[in-house]
Amino acid sequence: MSGPLRHEIAGAAEFGRVALLLGGDSAEREISILTGEAVLGALRARGVDAEPVDASGAALVAALQGGGYDRVFNALHGPGGEDGVVAGLLELLGLPYTGSGQSALAISMDKHVSKRVFAHAGLPTPDWRMVRDLPDAERSANELGYPVGFKPNNQGSSFGISRVDGASEVAAAFAFAARYGEDVMVEAWIEGAEYTASMLQGEMLPVIRIVPPDTKFYDFHTKYESEETRYLCPSGLDRKQEARVNRMAERAIRELNVSGWARVDLMRDRSQAFSVLEVNTVPGMTSHSLVPMAAAQADISFDELCWRILETSFDRGGPAGGH
Repeated sequence: MSGPLRHEIAGAAEFGRVALLLGGDSAEREISILTGEAVLGALRARGVDAEPVDASGAALVAALQGGGYDRVFNALHGPGGEDGVVAGLLELLGLPYTGSGQSALAISMDKHVSKRVFAHAGLPTPDWRMVRDLPDAERSANELGYPVGFKPNNQGSSFGISRVDGASEVAAAFAFAARYGEDVMVEAWIEGAEYTASMLQGEMLPVIRIVPPDTKFYDFHTKYESEETRYLCPSGLDRKQEARVNRMAERAIRELNVSGWARVDLMRDRSQAFSVLEVNTVPGMTSHSLVPMAAAQADISFDELCWRILETSFDRGGPAGGH
């Protein structure tokens, strides 16, 4: 990215009537509701005419067509909202929406496809295998060498993720991940520090280091429920290291054609080498969320952050000014 990509909006009236999509039918429904409620409060505090629209069920099309909306803030996490499905609907309806376009959403949500893009581009990412049955899972874990991680291929918010330290744990981990879809990723486990780098309108925000409680990894509990997880921002990296992390994250974003806003998760191994895990195209905006934390370090308030994300709905031309 060459620099800021901001379509600056001066007054709330320019946004028109905004549908804030939240909830939905994915496993991340409750987190999406928390994100949506926080964003709704921020936008209304700035005078935006925003209305929550639950994307659950078959009534979404009628709600969007009959609501007199001018644009959409997509606060949906997981399959349906973060994988390009709703984006495709919004494009058919001619409604501009926040964040990345349909194809970038679809590629980023598919962990296997996005990691293939990273590998092809020469971006370091942990080795992995895709499996659909237990024998293949056992074989893949042995090939990669323990410990390994098991995770659903098309899921976020750490749903279905397990660390596996030996062969006796494979069956349970595979079954847990397979609850969320038939495609399961087995990934080489990196022992080291976890970092996240956020992008807003073409600008990289300060990097955050995530420090889960001792003996834990960054699973659903440590991400959303634990008060023991620490988030370091500033990250503790020196200026050169932080710039390197942001360049790597920026490149991952660019390779997936992601735009508007995003968060990239990375690991640093014991040799101090960094690897890209994944790109999140609709990051959480809850009390434990990382993009607001990084924005605050850059002197961007939560209300301003939500406003600027809504500005990304103006980024592309098309029907009604949409994507």
